[in-house]
Amino acid sequence: MKDTHKHSDEISDLGEFGLIRHLTRDLKIKNKSTCRGIGDDAAVLNFEGSRVVISSDLLAEGVHFNLVYTPLKHLGYKAAVVNFSDIYAMNAQPRQLLVSLAISRKFTVSMIDSLFSGIRLACEQYGVDLVGGDTTSSYTGLTISCTAVGEAADEELVYRNGAGKTDLICVSGDLGGAYMGLQLLERERKLFEKEREIQPALEGYDYVLERQLKPEARRDITALFRELGIQPTAMIDISDGLSSELIHICQNSDKGCRIFSDKIPVHPETERVAREFGMEPLIAALNGGEDYELLFTLPVKMFEKIGNRQEVSIIGHMVDVAEDLKMITAQGEAITLEAQGWNALR
Repeated sequence: MKDTHKHSDEISDLGEFGLIRHLTRDLKIKNKSTCRGIGDDAAVLNFEGSRVVISSDLLAEGVHFNLVYTPLKHLGYKAAVVNFSDIYAMNAQPRQLLVSLAISRKFTVSMIDSLFSGIRLACEQYGVDLVGGDTTSSYTGLTISCTAVGEAADEELVYRNGAGKTDLICVSGDLGGAYMGLQLLERERKLFEKEREIQPALEGYDYVLERQLKPEARRDITALFRELGIQPTAMIDISDGLSSELIHICQNSDKGCRIFSDKIPVHPETERVAREFGMEPLIAALNGGEDYELLFTLPVKMFEKIGNRQEVSIIGHMVDVAEDLKMITAQGEAITLEAQGWNALR
């Protein structure tokens, strides 16, 4: 006989442990370092002498994301990937992920299913095991806390404080796209809230929208390092804007920098959208954030290995004077870099 019973979509009917069982059903372990995952008081990991790298990130509704234009599956994917990006920025490999949720009563089981489908997809794509977390209620919407665990050999790890005075400054991919995607989504949201009959005009903006809603971590760059036998001297991922992240490297390494505006990579669609908004594309690249590209420094002798790679742009070099942080324009003007990127507490 066909089961015609309709299962409730209310989270309260499942309860905390029922929700956890529902969301984590059929998870399969991918890494030998995962001894035990979800189902006990704690996950058990065994790294057999490797260094353990841990990074945590918190996303709060209304601060980091707006569900008016952010699909829950995309949000789940992004929440996981931005944590993986932090692990790759250490030149390590992400292996496990813990996810904790604070959920308000406006969310149903189906909605959290969509969120978790994105998290699980990211784990599958990057070969990461989902091994635990927590759930609780919230009066203020949705909060997502992710903790990524990674591993690397001690000699492979890269920190922010190792840049030398003549090192090349390199960046993967291109910059500013995620910020322009956000500007586009915010513009269409405001128009929609004023006039509900107006449909969002998002055709022709695929690149910047994907950069904002579904970013990818640059594991291909750390794989490239291994392929070419390259070890960066310092590295960081670009979550708060190129200028802010470069200043972090300079401060931690006690060095200054020279970057060149015409060397900073900007995608043609990013440039077009920035012009549409009356904005200088370079400003989006310097200060926009959420690109999750890798910013790293290399000894000058590595130029022959990295200089012709399309995935990487050499945008400048380090200098010995720590307070000397400059961008050189196409006209030869030296502009002092300032940390003007994303600040969640501002």
